[in-house]
Amino acid sequence: MSRALTRLLDFDDQYRRDQKQDQAFLHRRDRRFAQQQQEQGKPLSVPAWLQALHALNDQRRDSGPDVRLRRWRQARWVFAGLGAVLGAAFMLGLLVYDGGRQINLTLLMALVALQCLLAVLTSVQAWLGWQPWRGLFGAQADDDPLASLRPALSARIAHTGGLLFAISGLLALLVMVVVQDLAFGWSTTLQTSAEGYHALVSLLAQPWQTLWPEAVPSQALVSASQFYRLNSEGAVSDPALLGTWWPFVLMLWLSYVLLPRLVLLVLAGLQVRWQARRALARHPGYAPLLYRFETPWVETRGEEEAPRAPAEATVALSPLPASSTLIHWAGAGMRSGAVVGALSRGPGPRQLRAGGNSTLEQDAEALREAGQRREPVILVARGWEPPTGELSDFIMDAREQWPAGTLLALVPLADEEGAALTDRGLQAQWQRFVERQQDSHLLLCAPEAQSDNTPVDADHGR
Repeated sequence: MSRALTRLLDFDDQYRRDQKQDQAFLHRRDRRFAQQQQEQGKPLSVPAWLQALHALNDQRRDSGPDVRLRRWRQARWVFAGLGAVLGAAFMLGLLVYDGGRQINLTLLMALVALQCLLAVLTSVQAWLGWQPWRGLFGAQADDDPLASLRPALSARIAHTGGLLFAISGLLALLVMVVVQDLAFGWSTTLQTSAEGYHALVSLLAQPWQTLWPEAVPSQALVSASQFYRLNSEGAVSDPALLGTWWPFVLMLWLSYVLLPRLVLLVLAGLQVRWQARRALARHPGYAPLLYRFETPWVETRGEEEAPRAPAEATVALSPLPASSTLIHWAGAGMRSGAVVGALSRGPGPRQLRAGGNSTLEQDAEALREAGQRREPVILVARGWEPPTGELSDFIMDAREQWPAGTLLALVPLADEEGAALTDRGLQAQWQRFVERQQDSHLLLCAPEAQSDNTPVDADHGR
């Protein structure tokens, strides 16, 4: 199996473990790794990150291949074995010759065309994402990281069986040519002349006519090979001539059955690797990981207080992500140009309104438009008002409608002019609200102009 598949599964497993961790811990851990890689001049990549975490947690893959890949490997072996057996049986049955009748080349060419068509259709359905035989490879779980790769994996298995079918059929043909005196001929109910049939076989022989001219049937061979079932005598002026069809049959099978399967199997393997890399890039945890790599962890801390002042909790603010999509909850800061300048970094910022006096339809429209922009979204709220259940429901609706992994930066303001919230009690209240959502892609942020002066955590300020 491809390393890209193993990497995708490892990343998904680590993402599920990280879901149980605090956002602050994850940001510090991954930012520290990024800094160490940069200091040592090593590439900053997902494989290196996974390797570092495995070493840190003393995780090894000595237990064997992933069980989620093992069943695909077993299915591939089963299809390969079945293909080898069926290919030999197919060719031996097709070439059975008792001396009383000729082996019909028309039937053989039709079966070759069917094999080639099946090979092409297998690749087409994989590229289109179809999986007609999904039941053969087990039920698909809703959270299966290989869900999008199942058509490509199934196609690779089918092509493996088809390739073994072609190889064993070719070997059986060679054996029959050696051990028996085969007599080929052609017959069809259609009104086809020997000249028309010769034109057909010459067209099929185009790929090898220069490489092996003897494998291109002549007009005389085609004329001498035509037979009719009602002709009980079956007299042929030169019986040995009928056996000279075998080079054409060999090259026909090699060119239109074996080689297409081989090429399509290679392409299927490349497709699996490409789709595994694309699935990793689209994984819900991929964009947040890159964000943690590139962005220092910023914290705001209250001044030292006496032990009897437990209300002053430590508040951790994430850096504000680059975005030009703003949602003003209940219209918070919507009339202030300073808010847009402090929060939006992209050209042509889009300001949307939700909550407050907005209807459910207006909230849904704001979510739809924000999701279509496919970038982090900044949600502006009045920091002096406590967060409500309505806001929590809005965030849950956003997660159901937006692309997986979309960052949502919650920015509570101190006033309608866009000042950052500095009251530690209110900050702690908003942080507890964020933690209750249990959403690793929900960040608590402050306006950029305010967070620039915030002290940097000692682990990342060096």
